[in-house]
Amino acid sequence: MKFLSKYSDLTYLLLRVVLAILFMSHGYQRVLTGPFLGPPDFPPLGAANIIEVIAGPLLLLGLFTRVFAFIASGEMAVAYFLAHVPRGGLFPLFNMGEITVALCFGFLYIATRGGGRYSLDAMMGRD
Repeated sequence: MKFLSKYSDLTYLLLRVVLAILFMSHGYQRVLTGPFLGPPDFPPLGAANIIEVIAGPLLLLGLFTRVFAFIASGEMAVAYFLAHVPRGGLFPLFNMGEITVALCFGFLYIATRGGGRYSLDAMMGRD
């Protein structure tokens, strides 16, 4: 299926954008709550909110991608062990941590690869 390789830059862009949207949606959900969702949730998740609200859009745009993807990956690792492991052990299927693990390793991959061809980093000659 070598013919698919010509789409690798585009699919990498889609991967980066989709993971960024999933990631930042959690931060915005907690910060921008409304009357039906309750009050804003700052502490003890204040650092997570800040990381998700700032890193999410930057990853979406591909700006400072390696740094913020590494930070996001670390946040997801911490979130997994602090929020999911206590719920049901180490295995993600039992503690509802599948998306957290997927985001952690997805962002770790992005940190190693950078923003890619379709990113602000590439446009600025930074990657």
